[in-house]
Amino acid sequence: MKRTPVNPWKWSLNFGYNQSEIIEGTSRHLICAGQTSVDSEGNPQHAQDMRKQIALSLDNLEAVLNAADMGLTNIIRLGIYTTDVDETMKHFDVLGARFGPLNAAPPMTLLGVSRLAIPSLMFEIEATAAD
Repeated sequence: MKRTPVNPWKWSLNFGYNQSEIIEGTSRHLICAGQTSVDSEGNPQHAQDMRKQIALSLDNLEAVLNAADMGLTNIIRLGIYTTDVDETMKHFDVLGARFGPLNAAPPMTLLGVSRLAIPSLMFEIEATAAD
């Protein structure tokens, strides 16, 4: 798979994502459901702790990717939903710590929502991946 970043402006790179990417030569696409801060039984974890919710959501996303023999570098698009955009932005370094060392900056959208499917959850991340 060949990825070519397209950034008519550079400001989004400060937040760890490209405005867009041209993706060429893929053989498989993986569409991931939103991953949240739940344990292996689906029980919500870390109520009222955004940082820990982001970390566990990313762990769960990586588990889904790994089950498909993929990783964070295979992500070609992220969608992030949060009940508190300001609190999420305070902890955005958690995403940077995972994606930055891999030089991965997939296009993403961050949306504030009134609530998620389970009321104690504050953060959800979905991904599209390819190889």
